[in-house]
Amino acid sequence: MKIGIVGTGYVGLVTGTCFADLGNDVICVDKDKLKINSLNKGEVPIYEPGLSELIKRNKKERRLTFTTSIKEAVDNCEIIFIAVGTPSKEDGWADLTFIEDVASAIAKNLKNYRLIVEKSTVPVETGEWVNFTIKTQAKKGVEFDVASNPEFLREGSAIKDFMNPDRIVIGVSSKRAENLLKKLYAPLKAPLVVTDVKSAEIIKHASNSFLATKISFINAVSNICEKTGADIAKVAEGMGMDKRIGKQFLNAGLGYGGSCFPKDVDAFIKIAGKLGYDFGLLKAVKDVNQHQIRSFLKKIEDNLWIIKGKTIGILGLSFKPDTDDMRMSASIGVIDWLKEEKALIKVFDPQAMPKAKEFINGVTYCKDAYSVAKGASCLLVVTEWNEFKQLDLTKIKKLMKQPLIIDGRNIFEPETLEKIGFKYLCVGRKKN
Repeated sequence: MKIGIVGTGYVGLVTGTCFADLGNDVICVDKDKLKINSLNKGEVPIYEPGLSELIKRNKKERRLTFTTSIKEAVDNCEIIFIAVGTPSKEDGWADLTFIEDVASAIAKNLKNYRLIVEKSTVPVETGEWVNFTIKTQAKKGVEFDVASNPEFLREGSAIKDFMNPDRIVIGVSSKRAENLLKKLYAPLKAPLVVTDVKSAEIIKHASNSFLATKISFINAVSNICEKTGADIAKVAEGMGMDKRIGKQFLNAGLGYGGSCFPKDVDAFIKIAGKLGYDFGLLKAVKDVNQHQIRSFLKKIEDNLWIIKGKTIGILGLSFKPDTDDMRMSASIGVIDWLKEEKALIKVFDPQAMPKAKEFINGVTYCKDAYSVAKGASCLLVVTEWNEFKQLDLTKIKKLMKQPLIIDGRNIFEPETLEKIGFKYLCVGRKKN
C-alpha cells in the first residue's frame, strides 16, 4: 500500500519506518528541511534502539523516502497519517495548530479519495474539526474520510511495540476507511478494536492517564512505606501478582515524565473540564507526581546540609532509559534546583547528552559515570539505565568525597550499598 506520514518525530518516524518494513511504500513528510536533509543522508535525529538500521534497510529497498512536500504525499498515497506535535499550552490544553495546518495543506492538494488518519494524540472531537477543515477547503466533490488510529509506542521499545502490539485501535466513520486500515494492519495479526472516531480519541487519553494513575498510586504508597519502614518493592511485588492489577508501572521513583504522560494527563483534565466534569482523580495524580520530585530534593537537602559549593553528580538525564528524549525529564527540575542552591553539577547519560545541552547549561558533561563520581559529595540516580546497575560500586565509593547515593529509581539493593559503606537513600525501600 502507499502510505504518507506527515511529521517525523518519534511517532511519525517509527510508524513510517515500520510500515515500510512491512512492505508498504512510505513517504515521510516534514516541513523541517534540515531534518529531512539529515534523514536523506542517513542521519537519524532521535535515539531509538534498532531504528537507524531499519531506516537504512528500507531506504535501500526504496520503500521509504523523505520529503518536505506534502503535495507529493497527497498525490501518491491513499492513506495519510497525521503525526505532528500537539504540545501543551500554558493552561494544559493541547495546541492543535500543527494539526489544523496539516489538514489545510492536505485539503488544498486533494484530488482523489484519501483516508486521513489522526496518529497524533488529540482531544476528543478533533476528528470533527479535521473533517470540517478539509471539507471547507478542498475542491467540491472530492471524497475523503477522517479516522483515528492512536499510537501506543513506548520510547525505548517502540519498534517492538509497533510490530507486536497488544491491540490496534481504529476509529472510523465509513466501511471504506475500516477496510483500508484493516488491510494495512493485517500483517501484524493483532487484536483489532474498531470503533467510532471519538471513542478512539478517548481511548488514547484514557490509557495514558490510567498508566500515569498507576505510577502515582505506587508512589503515594511508597511514601507510606518510608514512614513505616515497610518495603515498597515487596508491596509492589505482592500487588502485581494479582492478575487484576499486573506488575507493570508499579515501580516507585521520581514519577512519570516524557512527552506523553504529563501532556496527556493535563489535556484530559482540560477536556473533562470543558465538558463540565471535574476530573479530580487526575488532578491528584498530577499532584503526587510533583510531590515525588519535591521529596527527592528534600532528601538531598536533609543529607548534605549546605549544598552551595558542593559537587553533586547526576546519573541519567533522559526521562527514561533507552531513549535520548529530554522532554519533561525529572533531571531538568532537579538540576534547576541544584543550580539555585549554587551546587557544582556533573552529569552523565549514555545517550541523551547531545539533546540535554538544548535544555541544560551550567553543568559539567562527563564521559562516564566514574568521572561524575570523582570528588562528588553526593551521587543522584535520576534515570535507570542498565549500565548504571553494572557499575563497580567499590570504585565509585573510592572516587567520591562523601559516600552518599540518593537513588530516585531504586536500581540498587539497600543491603548491597550499605555493606560497601555507602549511605544509601532510595524511594520507599526498607532499611536495615
